[in-house]
Amino acid sequence: MKVIDPHLHLFNLEQGDYHWLSAKNPPYWSDKEIINKNFTENDLGLSFQQNKELTLAGFVHIEAGFDNINPWREIAWLESHCQLPFRSVASIDLSLASDEFAQQLTKLLRYDSVVGCRHILDENAVELLNSKTVQQHLKRLADNELSFDVQMPLENQTAVKILADILQLNPRLKIIIDHAGWPPYHQHNSHKKYNNTQWQLWLAGIQKLSKYPNCAIKCSGWEMTERKYDLAWQQQVIQYCLTEFGVNRVMLASNFPLCLFNNSYQELWQSYLHTTVQTSQELQQALCFNNAKHWYRFEKRQSD
Repeated sequence: MKVIDPHLHLFNLEQGDYHWLSAKNPPYWSDKEIINKNFTENDLGLSFQQNKELTLAGFVHIEAGFDNINPWREIAWLESHCQLPFRSVASIDLSLASDEFAQQLTKLLRYDSVVGCRHILDENAVELLNSKTVQQHLKRLADNELSFDVQMPLENQTAVKILADILQLNPRLKIIIDHAGWPPYHQHNSHKKYNNTQWQLWLAGIQKLSKYPNCAIKCSGWEMTERKYDLAWQQQVIQYCLTEFGVNRVMLASNFPLCLFNNSYQELWQSYLHTTVQTSQELQQALCFNNAKHWYRFEKRQSD
């Protein structure tokens, strides 16, 4: 089966900044050394060569803090060495003044692989999304046919409502939710697993945003919530996303190399293949290939 991985990060520590990877800087993870090294597409290929069930047909590189002041530098590095088909989601600062934002966007649009942008929202989601400047910049992304990757907890009802209003006003803006909107963790054997407040708020956020056809969701980043996560929790999250968003707006992704906090790249994709999508070849193709190809515009011509 062919796979397009719609959420991964490659690192070049010699050329990039990666402030967050230093042990001296947050996040203060005791196991950060696992990922504080160079990663290229060769690391992906080696994993898939050992698995006859899967073929890596392409990937989507999500900005990784290479240079947030000059985000096109990361794209230039990627386009200079990557051989597999790939698309880029570039870093962009939504809080910039209009002129500065326009200049940054113009430079990013010169690169063929750029199909979207990301500004990590997380704990600043309400403040940023409520900003008229940010809303204008999101509209400008849509005008240039760029999607926006949203990283924020969907249990934040206020942020979800503002985002829903933005989607309502901008039907051309494609929003892709990262890491399933940070679903709260619970163990499978917990009697509270579907009753705690955080979980119910996350479910409500998923339900609200799924009503907009210009919104899709990626299921990944499990290790960021819980290093030794319960597969039953993972499967429950994926199933709920499928129930609300439907087969054509859900993608499975790795978050490589951060997935290495839990297991290997190959093992993660094998677990997807043998749990989530084992019953239907059509579902396999949609979640692991077709949806990523569509939402990240792998059919985009070089001249577009």
